[in-house]
Formats: sequence, C-alpha cells, structure tokens
Amino acid sequence: MNSLQLDKRLDTTEQVVEEIMRIHRSLPPRPGLDEVEAATSLIQNVEKEDRAWLEAIANQRKPSDVPGELFSILQEMKKGLVQFKSKEQIREAAKLLDLETVHSLFDDFIQRASDCISSPSNGSAPPSRLPPRPPPTSLYLNEKTPARPKEMVSRDDSFVSKAKPSLYGDGFVAPPRTPQVVDSTLTAGKFAGGNDGDKLSLIKLASLIEVSSKKATKELNLQNKLSEQVEWLPDSIGKLSTLTSLDLSENHIVVLPNTIGGLSSLTNLDLRSNRITHLPESIGELINLVSLNLSGNQLSSLPSSFSRLLQLEELNLSCNNLPVLPESIGSLGNLKKLDVETNDIEEIPYSIGGCSSLTELRADYNKLKALPEAIGKITTLEVLSVRYNNIRQLPTTMSSLSSLKELDVSFNELESVPESLCFATALVKLNVGNNFADMVSLPRSIGNLEMLEELDISNNQIRVLPESFRMLTKLRVFRAQENPLQVPPREVAEKGAQAVVQYMNDLVEARNAKSLVVKPKKSWVQMCFFSKSNKKKQSNMEIV
Repeated sequence: MNSLQLDKRLDTTEQVVEEIMRIHRSLPPRPGLDEVEAATSLIQNVEKEDRAWLEAIANQRKPSDVPGELFSILQEMKKGLVQFKSKEQIREAAKLLDLETVHSLFDDFIQRASDCISSPSNGSAPPSRLPPRPPPTSLYLNEKTPARPKEMVSRDDSFVSKAKPSLYGDGFVAPPRTPQVVDSTLTAGKFAGGNDGDKLSLIKLASLIEVSSKKATKELNLQNKLSEQVEWLPDSIGKLSTLTSLDLSENHIVVLPNTIGGLSSLTNLDLRSNRITHLPESIGELINLVSLNLSGNQLSSLPSSFSRLLQLEELNLSCNNLPVLPESIGSLGNLKKLDVETNDIEEIPYSIGGCSSLTELRADYNKLKALPEAIGKITTLEVLSVRYNNIRQLPTTMSSLSSLKELDVSFNELESVPESLCFATALVKLNVGNNFADMVSLPRSIGNLEMLEELDISNNQIRVLPESFRMLTKLRVFRAQENPLQVPPREVAEKGAQAVVQYMNDLVEARNAKSLVVKPKKSWVQMCFFSKSNKKKQSNMEIV
C-alpha cells in the first residue's frame, strides 16, 4: 500500500495527472487474453481434474509386503495433497482474474480522466459519462467458480478500434490494449516470462495450449519447462488436434488426462523422465503415433488399448516398474525398435513373434529366465540385447535370425551356446561373457560366423577353442580374459584376435599334415614270417 502516497501534496492538475499515471503504471503487467481464458477454463475444470487424480490414487496397487492400514494412510494423505494443490491452483487463477478486473476498471478511470483533460477550460462541466463498472466481488482466495463478464474472456477486440487516440506519451490517455498473441514457435521459457530458465505454471501452460490451438501449432517443445507444481496436464491439451510432435520430457507429470486422445495428428510423443504411474485408455486413440518414449517413469502396467497403436515404430518403456509385457505387444506389426530394459519383466510373451518388422530389441536388466521360441519368427531382427538377466539357455530357433548382427547375452547364467546359433551367419558382434554358470566351450561350428568382427567370451571356464575358430578371418576384437585357456595359450590370446585366428589355423594345418604322412612298408623279417606262415597253412590243407 506504500504506492498510495497519501501524504503527497497535489495542488495542480498536472500533479494530479502525474499521480494518476503513476498509480496506473504501478499495477503488475496485464495478463494476456489467452491467459485470462485459460485461467477461467482451469477453474471451471478443476473438479474434473480432481476426479482424475483421485481415481489414479485409488487404482494404485498395495505392495504385498506393506500393511493395509499403512497403505491406506498413504492414500488418504495423497488425496489431501490433491485437494490442497487444487485450491492452490484456484487461488492462482483467481488472482490472475482479479488482476484483469483491476486493469479493466482502471481503463475506465483513465478514459474518464482523459475526458476531463480534453474538456473546455471555461469552467463548464465535463461531458457526462456512464459511471464506471463496479468492481466485482474479489475472487482472490475464493474457492468457488467465479462468474465473470463475458467481455473479460472474449476474443473480440473490437473495443480497441473504438477507443480514442492515445495521448499517453504527450497527454494522458492510456494506449488501447491489444491482444497478446504469443508466437507458439518460441521457447516455453520465453512464453513464461522472457528467460529460458523460467518455468511454466499450470495457468501459463493452459494459456500456451490456447495459443497453440488457435495457431494450429504442429510442434511443441516443453522439455524441462514446467514448474514442479505442474503434476498434471489441463484437459484443454486435447484441443491440439493439429499437433504432430509433443515433447513433455523431464518434468514432474504424474497423470495424463483422458483428453490426450484428442491429439489425433500426433506422430511423436516424448514423456520420458516424469512420474507417470498409469496411462489412460485414450492413449490408444493416438492412431498416427510413430514414436512413443515413456522411459524413466513409474509404470506398472500398460492399457489394453496399446494394441491400437498400429503405426508405432519406436517404443521406449525402459526404466519403469513393468512386471510383464502384455500379449497385445504382438499386434504392433510396424514396430521396429522396442526398449524394455531396467524393469522387472520375467517373461517376454510368445506374441512377440507378431512384431514382424522388429529390428532392435533391448531387454537388459530384467528378470528373464528364457527367451520365447517365437523369437525365431522375427527374421528382421538385427540387434538383440538381454544383458543382466537369468537366462540359462538360448532357443534353438535363433538359427532363423538371418538378419541378426548383434547379440549380447552377457551377465546371465548360460551353460552353453547352441550350435544352431552358428546358422545366424550375419552376426557381427557376439557377447557371451560374464556368465555365472560354468560355460566350458563354444559351439564347434562357430567358424560359420564368417562375418564376426567382435567376440567376447571373458569370465567363463573355456579351456579350448574349437578348430573352426580359424575361419573367423574378419575378427578384430577378441576378449577372453579370466578364462583358463590352454588352446591357444594365454600369451597368444593376449596378442589379439588375428593372432588367435592364425594360431588356430596353424594348429589345424599341422595336424592335417601329420595325418597325411604315408605309413612305412613292412620289413623283410615281417615279410619272411608272413611267407612261412602261409606255406605252413597250405601244407596242412594238403594232408587233410
């Protein structure tokens, strides 16, 4: 209230005019029309969003080791927090609407003051005007949905052209307000307040959505741009029907609204590094989605509607809490890259064979005990990585993986590598190192993998390499540390891949040469003994 300066002397018209201008300028910047519209929409939809939050809390599963009463207390506290934050958002929206109301009221005062200044100075009364609109009841700290005059949220700016010419610089009249239409191609930081480091509040986000909707925006990047208080998206997100790319990564989002399904043109959705616990069924309405990144969240299941994302080519589900993959994953016939590493998955469903376009499958850091035989149906597969699991053996159907170039099954419990794998002749990189069972040998026909360039067998119990190893002429990286190698000797293995290949080649050639040496003829003593023996047999036959 210090800005009132009640003790200031105002003896002349100029001093009064200057004081009126000072008070007018002391107001915070006027919110944009889209911000006003967004704040109004937020207050009107707060109950619906509260219901979505409470439903999400109710759907959370109690861990088996947590007492029911303790988990119930946690849920009640979460519900209380939702209600508190909801009221906090209402207060923020109401404060913005109050500021718009004050600006509108001051506009009337400025216009009346302008009429006084422009009146003839002959003492005649100033032209009569309608009294200013009385200020509505304050909305600040009001938890009820405010009733606001339509003109406050109207997009009609015809009042601007009807205003009198501006005299604010030379005389007095405040410049007419022009709608603040923000270019949605700017960064979200600039929209928030001019600095890239600024974060969007829920109202600012809702305002940006309104602007983007009216401008038919195609790409929206909000990576790490939302304030920590923004844990859900406003329902108005569904208005962005022209959007093709949306990046909401590295924020604090917990819940997605059902209206997310309204983004009918979306092809790229990045939600990585948030705190999303479940996905709405409406996610399946994004039928044009090509790339979906959900890594680094808290998902424990996927909705059944996932099977409708038939155009999906890249799906990243890494770093979540998924115990299983749904059978519906096999419906994604266009899927090319699937990343499910760092979850709690114990089994990949047999339906994975339906992903007939898959080229890359990463399932590291899970609890897999085996791979399904159906993996052999994915003849397009080029990269298969299942490090840090509990796999004991590989399926024999891997012989059908004619396109496989990289296979990493390190840090598992493999006891052996099947001979059938050696029919996957396109292999370039093979890692079977660091298995915790006693892997004592490699397949005899490993030489069939003539394209192999990198081979890791480190930290196993292999003593002898198969003779066909000599055929790996393209091998340039060979890791065999911590194996009790005897053939080749350790000092040869330490010289590198081609030294090992050459050693095995020389060894085989030496053995072959030795086996081809002609056996010596019988000595004259042996021949004489043989001759006497035959004569004796013949004499016995004559006596008979």
